[in-house]
Amino acid sequence: MKNPDLFLQRLKNTMMKMKTTEAIVSTAIAGAIIGAAVGGWINDRFGRRVAIIIADTLFLIGSVIMAAAPNPAILLFGRVFVGFGVGMASMASPLYISEASPTRVRGALVSLNSFLITGGQFLSYLINLAFTNAPGTWRWMLGVAAAPAIIQIVLMLSLPESPRWLYRKGREEESKSILKKIYAPEDVDAEIEALKESVESEIEESKTSKISMMTLLKTTTVRRGLYAGMGLQFFQQFVGINTVMYYSPTIVQLAGFASNRTALLLSLITSGLNAFGSILSIYFIDKTGRKKLALISLCGVVLSLALLTVAFRESELHAPTVSAIETSHYNNTCPDFRAAVNPGRWTCMTCLKASPSCGFCAASPNKLLPGACLISDDTTKDMCGNDHRAWYTRGCPSKFGWAALVGLALYIITFSPGMGTVPWVINSEIYPLRYRGVCGGIASTTVWISNLIVSQSFLSLTQTIGTAWTFMMFGILAVVAIFFVIVFVPETKGVPMEEVEKMLEQRSLQFKFWQKRDSGSEKH
Repeated sequence: MKNPDLFLQRLKNTMMKMKTTEAIVSTAIAGAIIGAAVGGWINDRFGRRVAIIIADTLFLIGSVIMAAAPNPAILLFGRVFVGFGVGMASMASPLYISEASPTRVRGALVSLNSFLITGGQFLSYLINLAFTNAPGTWRWMLGVAAAPAIIQIVLMLSLPESPRWLYRKGREEESKSILKKIYAPEDVDAEIEALKESVESEIEESKTSKISMMTLLKTTTVRRGLYAGMGLQFFQQFVGINTVMYYSPTIVQLAGFASNRTALLLSLITSGLNAFGSILSIYFIDKTGRKKLALISLCGVVLSLALLTVAFRESELHAPTVSAIETSHYNNTCPDFRAAVNPGRWTCMTCLKASPSCGFCAASPNKLLPGACLISDDTTKDMCGNDHRAWYTRGCPSKFGWAALVGLALYIITFSPGMGTVPWVINSEIYPLRYRGVCGGIASTTVWISNLIVSQSFLSLTQTIGTAWTFMMFGILAVVAIFFVIVFVPETKGVPMEEVEKMLEQRSLQFKFWQKRDSGSEKH
């Protein structure tokens, strides 16, 4: 190594960039947690429509701040506003859609919201690619996010408030007028009567108790709804979906594909599969049912995580060895390899775990042959590339790489139609009207806290126990989720929103899930 001081400075700069990236991601999620918690109260106090407009405004402000940020501190400040908006909208949007939709297509329309989110993620990849060579690339990428917020604000100003929220607030004529536009003439009277009975019952209840956490837990229907809603949101994150989406380029590299261009292209395909899965959900959720779709989805997730576990474990066990001869061709040998007592036992995986950061320069043309373990920096990467060799810093060359990609694709295509959508649909329809905003906010807060825990722990887990065992851990949690859905989650397909409360009142938890039960026959 000719200049150790230069290397240490490069390493320091790399670590600073990694910390800034983690801070940007975690700041937005932390903002979303706060936005979701406050959003529940805003939904009930000011209405679903107003909550969405406030969320859009916060997102717009955040996007402008980020695009104009002169330094990382201001960028983080803008991310907080974006987080507030995302967290608040995460429950307000499906809630508004659910309350303003006919029963027969309620699930499909909430699923459409999920599709527009995943489709937006796919579109964002394309926009980022389009701006790659533009001056001030990152400012354009962040600033263009303001456009959807502006469009939605304008459109929401022309839309009515949720008819159910209006009726709950005593604005009955406005509510009836909107319901008559939503439901067929032969159904609207029954819907209004059911809504009237539900609101009158809740008004009577509100005279004796105010909304508090203790009230929520003491009310049977609310407590059972929260079991299902919060549990689904918890497992949605803890079977690893946002880990896959956040770190899909890393996972692709861990699968043995070194090219950044290839990793980005495969990440684009992953995002496209996620959007396609949401389209499947629109079609199936009101036909198959929420509960069955979630169970099918989780079974697919378990299988795909098992495949990922095997593929990555095989890649770790059969990683190419490090050759002292190959390494000696370069003048920047990895310090740990140079000081190793038994360098002959080093493999590519040993090299990548070395400290300070080291990379693996694969043999050419056969990448599975012994390669070189070198200091990881741009200079070394260029030297390796000049010799027509592939440079690996996160994963190793492997003949099992395609199996990992198949597992990744299977994971996305099975998760997205079920567990990607069902938790949001269930949470938008399962709670009594009086508690719907607050409970929805609690469920959204659960999903963002879970998101933060998983996204911040994934890379640490892969470094500590290995990628294979990390995916196996997610697979075990997916198995637990299957039993949770069977026991705690009711089927709400085709059930009017005002009837869901009665169903929860009658439905005991199905601990003996293998026994068939008669709907509505159970007493709590």
